[in-house]
Formats: sequence, C-alpha cells, structure tokens
Amino acid sequence: MSSSIIESPEHTALRAAVSALGHRHGPGFDRASLWAEAGKLGYLGVNLPEEYGGGGGGMAELSIVLEEAGAAGAPLLMMVVSPAICGTVISRFGTEGQKRAWLPGLADGSRTMAFGITEPDAGSNSHRITTTATRTEDGWVLNGRKVFVSGVDIADATLIVGRTSDARTGTLKACLFIVPRDTPGFERRQIEMELAADEKQFELVLDDVHLPADALVGDEDAGLLQLFAGLNPERIMTAAFAIGMGRYALAQAVKYAKERQVWKAPIGSHQAIAHPLAQAHIELELARLMMRKAAALYDAGDDMGAGEAANMAKYAAAEACVRAVDQAVHTLGGNGLTKEFGLARLITAARVARIAPVSREMILNFVSHQSLGLPKSY
Repeated sequence: MSSSIIESPEHTALRAAVSALGHRHGPGFDRASLWAEAGKLGYLGVNLPEEYGGGGGGMAELSIVLEEAGAAGAPLLMMVVSPAICGTVISRFGTEGQKRAWLPGLADGSRTMAFGITEPDAGSNSHRITTTATRTEDGWVLNGRKVFVSGVDIADATLIVGRTSDARTGTLKACLFIVPRDTPGFERRQIEMELAADEKQFELVLDDVHLPADALVGDEDAGLLQLFAGLNPERIMTAAFAIGMGRYALAQAVKYAKERQVWKAPIGSHQAIAHPLAQAHIELELARLMMRKAAALYDAGDDMGAGEAANMAKYAAAEACVRAVDQAVHTLGGNGLTKEFGLARLITAARVARIAPVSREMILNFVSHQSLGLPKSY
C-alpha cells in the first residue's frame, strides 16, 4: 500500500530504509548489533521528542520500524517496552530531569528500560496489583513481586507499577516508579520458558527497595491515566510485532510455493495452497490498517479512541499472525519444521501475541462492554 492516500511518502521511505536494515541482518541476527545500529540511525527513538534526541514522530513511525524489522526476520521485542511504553510515559509525564536522564539514551539505544506490571495474582486485572509504594521522609519504599518481565537482564532500569495509599480515602492507587537495575533489594530470577527468544523473562522481587522522591514518574494522583497512556502504545506495538512476524512467515511460504514443484507444476498453482496464503495476506493487511488507525488516533491525542482501536488492532494482528504462521508451516510440510527454514520456532512465538500483553478474551470483554455497551461480565 504505497499510495500517499494510505501512507505518506515519508512513511514509505521509512519502511524501505528499515526493511533494508532488517534484511542486512536477517534471520539469526545478533540482537545487540541490530539494536545498536537501529539506535544509531535514529529508528529506536523515532517516536520521542526531538529536543531529547528523538525523531519527533509518534507511534505511527515506531510501529513501522518494528513491523518492517519483523517482516525481515529480525524483530526487536524490546521496542515494545523501552521506547514505546517507557519512553512514551516519561516523555508525556516525566519531570525535566527524568526526560534528560533517560530519553536521549532510549532514543539512541544506549540505554534500555523494562516494564513491570504483571504479578503472580494480578495478570489482566491491574486493579489487583499488590506491589506497594510507601512514602518516606526522603522518598519511597517499594515491596512486591512481578512476573513475566522482559529483558530485565539487559535493561538499565525497570518502570515498575506500584500502588500508593491515598491519604484522604485510604484506597490504593496505581503509580509508576523508575527502579535502576542495581538498586539494593531489587532482585531478579529468570523464568525458564519453552519459547526460544533473545529477550528473557524474569520474576522480580522488591524487598524494601528504597527510592528517591524523583523516582516517581508524573503525578501521584493521575497514575492510572498515565499507566493506560503507556498500555495503548504497548498494544499498537504488539500488533506491529505480530504483523511483521506474519508477513515474514507468509513471504517464506510464497517463495517456497513458487519454487517447489510436484507433478511438473509449482505447488502454488494449486488453489488448496494458493487460497489459504491469499487469505492470510488479506487478514494481515486488514490488521495493519487497524493498527495504523490506532497509531493515528494515539498520535492525535485521542486516548479513548486509541484504546478501542489499539485493542482491536492487537486482536486482529494476533489472529492473523497465528493463521499466517500455521499456513506457512503447512505449505512447507516437513520442511516447515526444520531449522533450515526457521518457521517452526514461530509456531510458539506467534501465540505470544494472543496472550500478551492482554489475552484475546479480555479484549473481547473490552469491546463487548466499551464498544457495544453490553453488560460487564466481570
């Protein structure tokens, strides 16, 4: 879709440049090397403010970067977390000191941040978060646990979602804190995963973690608003991740279907092969359009509209990705399970987009309640 009605010439040029970078590294890429080059070229911080070393763009541009890297077989999962969630939250709500301390490094890739929200007993229901932040004379003390936190081992700090007590009502409210990786009491344990990925998953324990007052990001009384301002980019970028993966798998299947011959004809000439691949392409393109809508709404400052569209985009992209990967593996037959073609590993990876950062069932709950006005089921 190169028409300027659908995509600007600048976005088309960005796609081409990132695609070229991704293909230079290709499948089996070295994550650190690609991350460093993407940062040096300005791609990692394309959504961050120019005055702090970013590109001055938004989620529309950042989602293009992740999608095209993924479509080249070189996805960068930490883009979902470091520039999209953490960079966005700090650039929108952080103090001047926090912006100057973190945004330039996040933009050029020299610094990364992880994001800790999920807990053992608080997955989709963020209102059940039990990690607490207690105010002290000179700052805060955090106690709690987090699970399934990506890339803590390579991150300079983690943006932790905790809860503070409202002095007026006694109720707990969500707040965001920057916790440097070497802070005493901040411990991590790697979670053994069947999923093969460069970015590892960790359980975090915060045991009397003392933080200075300026570790709090934004307004203590607007924590929930700030939290969801970071979760919309997370959903948009998860959609980009899934679309890129689906496009990569589909491209491998199409190439194989053109070259593989049975009974003196390419297998792609048979409708039983061609039609499912065509369907996968259609579904990926539809998901991409919804992702663009979500990014456009978010960049325009419409957080409510972006919330609905981002959830829909994440749902559509995950479903399209799973079907594209399944069909790609099926097209290659036994070859689809070999290391040579690199598709079998995507069978598990594709399903991550269905369950993270929010399950498809919770998205259906959101759409049925928020979009359709049906009674809540939870």
